[in-house]
Amino acid sequence: MDTATVAAADHAARYWKSEEQGPLKPGSPAHKDAICRMFRETFNPYKPSVIAWPTLDDSARDKIISLPIWDIAVQTEGKARLRMAAYARTISDPDMREAIALNGWEENRHKEVLSRLVEAYGIPLEPEPVYREPRDTEWAYLVTGFSECIDSFFAFGLFELAKRSGFFPAELVDTFEPVIQEEGRHILLFANWLAWHRATMPRWRRPWFEMRVVAVWMFLGWERISIARSIDGGKTAATKIKQQDNNFTVTGSKSVSAEDVSPGDFMAICLEENDRRFAGYDHRLRRPTTMPRLARLALRFFPKSKSNAAL
Repeated sequence: MDTATVAAADHAARYWKSEEQGPLKPGSPAHKDAICRMFRETFNPYKPSVIAWPTLDDSARDKIISLPIWDIAVQTEGKARLRMAAYARTISDPDMREAIALNGWEENRHKEVLSRLVEAYGIPLEPEPVYREPRDTEWAYLVTGFSECIDSFFAFGLFELAKRSGFFPAELVDTFEPVIQEEGRHILLFANWLAWHRATMPRWRRPWFEMRVVAVWMFLGWERISIARSIDGGKTAATKIKQQDNNFTVTGSKSVSAEDVSPGDFMAICLEENDRRFAGYDHRLRRPTTMPRLARLALRFFPKSKSNAAL
């Protein structure tokens, strides 16, 4: 695609407003229509096969290779694609089914982008596992959706920090930027699907569903604590695979900046980037709220330092 076409597609992926007047009440036809149209109309048609990965000098390439994320990143996208495709098939509403199926397709495109990146820069990967469809599709979709809400919030800040610090060359930042913005679209869809799903399910199902949501958050918390312990201990199989770190988006600020970034500084950057990346979408659509709320609470205990405010 030429430069003007690429710029137009990028703009369309970041800015969208429903023509519907008034509030978009979760569960209403207007809300569902807005969710699905937003996701469909903000689709960015970039093709991983034609991405021109910039040439890196040895220092920049070594920094990229050293990040402990590539195996987990590729495998996470592979699992997300399968989980979303499986859950989409269970949805009776055709518009919502199409939106979540497209989300799964985009996850597979992210996997292809990552696969081509590691190939371009000679990043060694472990053999991928066999991806299997989940038996409990709703549980799998909830785990994937909430996990993406956590990781995307911190990834927004981490990507911006790497950009400001020069850890990623500007050409690589520009090349990978559409993928980061696309993650924002994904969790925007998830947050609104969640509101729609709650509003349209039978009342008798609601208590059980809310217990499942709590269980998902407990599962994700335990999973990340367990991974952190295994990496610190250095005794499990996970640590032998180049100490891949599923918590990197949360803990990796020191790995992408030569400056000493305080927790308060990093949280503030995450919040700024979170707000910026969602600013172009209709304000009546639901946003993911848990991580921003927790970050604002954390900032009361980790105030932003003046020395790193301009990182």
